[in-house]
Amino acid sequence: MTLGVVLGVTAPAKATAAAAEASSNDAPWRLRDALDAPAWFRFGLEHRTRVEQLEHDFRAGNGGSPSAVSLRTLLSAEVAFSALVVGAEVQDSRAYANRDTPLSTAIVNPLEPLRAYVGLRFESLFSDGDRAALTLGRMTLDIGSRRLVTRTEFRNTINSFTGIDLQWTSDEGRLLRAFAVVPVVARPSDPAELSRNRIELDQENLHAGLWGVFFAAPAPAPGLTLESYVLGLHESDSALEATSNRRLVTPGLRLLKAPTAGQLDFQVELMGQLGTSRASRAVTDTIDLTHRAGSIHASIGYLFDAAAAPRLALQGDYASGDKRPDDRLNGRFDPLFGDRRFELGPTGVYGAFARSNLRSLGARFELAPARCLDAFVAYRSFWLAAARDAWTTADVRDPSGSSGRFLGQQLEARVRWHILPRNLVFEIGAAALFRGRFAVVAPGGRDDTPLYGYTQLTATL
Repeated sequence: MTLGVVLGVTAPAKATAAAAEASSNDAPWRLRDALDAPAWFRFGLEHRTRVEQLEHDFRAGNGGSPSAVSLRTLLSAEVAFSALVVGAEVQDSRAYANRDTPLSTAIVNPLEPLRAYVGLRFESLFSDGDRAALTLGRMTLDIGSRRLVTRTEFRNTINSFTGIDLQWTSDEGRLLRAFAVVPVVARPSDPAELSRNRIELDQENLHAGLWGVFFAAPAPAPGLTLESYVLGLHESDSALEATSNRRLVTPGLRLLKAPTAGQLDFQVELMGQLGTSRASRAVTDTIDLTHRAGSIHASIGYLFDAAAAPRLALQGDYASGDKRPDDRLNGRFDPLFGDRRFELGPTGVYGAFARSNLRSLGARFELAPARCLDAFVAYRSFWLAAARDAWTTADVRDPSGSSGRFLGQQLEARVRWHILPRNLVFEIGAAALFRGRFAVVAPGGRDDTPLYGYTQLTATL
C-alpha cells in the first residue's frame, strides 16, 4: 500500500461546527515539529486510503457494480524568506478497481506536481492589519462557496491551474481576490492506461483560460457575510483536449450567516451564466449556441444549543437545463470546476448528481456526540429542470420529454471518528438512490436501486 503525505496547506475536511471547534482546541502532532524544522521551512504529509463499492451502477450502459481501492498521497513543502515564499506539492492518486469501474482522471492521476509556485506575502501593506498575497505558478483554487471553483476534497484527484492569483484581506474581514489561470489537463486519460496507474505528466491547456474577481465583506446586519464574484472561462479545441468551446461569463452573489448555537443560519447563492457554447465536445460539432443559464442554492438551518450540538437544515438547489435541445440556445448550467459532494452526495465511483439540469429539495441532520465524533444523515429528492435535457451524470435522456422529470430520492449518511484530531481520521459512509419514473422508463433507465458504501482512513503528519 502506498504511503501518502501532504506538504503545505491542504483543504481540511468539513466538520460540523461543534466538531471543528473541538478539534481546533487539540494541538495535532506534526512531523516538522518533531524534527525541530526551522520556522522558514514548512512541510506536511497526508495519506488517504478509501475502499468503495457501488451496487447497480446508475450510468447508462453499465449495470455492473463498480468497486475500487483509491489511494491519495499529498506531499508539500514551502520555504519562506521575509516576504518571499517558494512552494511545491506532489499528488499521487491511484486506484485498483474492477472492470465495472468507469475510471477517469477524477480518480487516477499518479505522481503529479500539483503545485509549484513562488509568491510574495505582505502584512499591513495598505492599512494596519491587512494581508496581501501574490502567487505565480501552478496552484489550486478554492473560491467562495466552492460550488464553481474548488480544490476538491472527497474526489481522489485535485484540480490544478497555472497562472497568477492576487489576494488582499483587510483587518475588518474584507477579501478581494483576482486570478487568471489556465487549467491543467490530467494525463493519461485512456481507460486502459488509467487502470495500470500509468505515470504521465499533466499539461497546461494554453487554449483555455479561467479568470475571476471575488469580493467578500461583512454585511451591514450582524453576523452576515456578502460575497460577489464574476468568473470567466474561454476555451477552444486543441490537440491536447476536445472541448465544447465554452466562452462563458458567470456572475454570482451569495449572502450567508454561519451556524451559531441557538440561532438560525442560512445562505442564498445566485449564479447566472451567459456567453456561447456547443452542445458536445465532438470535433464534428462546430455550431456555437447562445448560452443562457442559471443556478440557485438556498438553505436554512438551526444549531441547537444542546449537548451533541444537533443541527437541522433544509436545502434547495436549482440548475437550469436545456429546454429545447433542437434550437440555437443552450440553457444547461455549467458547474465549471466546482465541488458537489458536500451537497449532492458522494462522488468517487458514485457521483449520481451534478449541478446541471437539476432541481432538488432535501433535509440534513448533523450531530457531534463527542469531541472526536461527528455524523450526519441527509435526504434529497431530485428532478430534471428540463424534461428533454439529460440526466447528465448518468448520460440518460428522453428527447421527447415523455418520461417525466422525477429522478428519485437519495438517502445518505456518514460517520467520522477523529481518532487523533487532525492527525488520524476514520470515516464510513453510504448512499442509496431510489429511482423515480424518469430513471426507470427513459431510454437507458433501469428499475434497480443503486447502493453505495465506502470506508476510508486519513493520516496527516
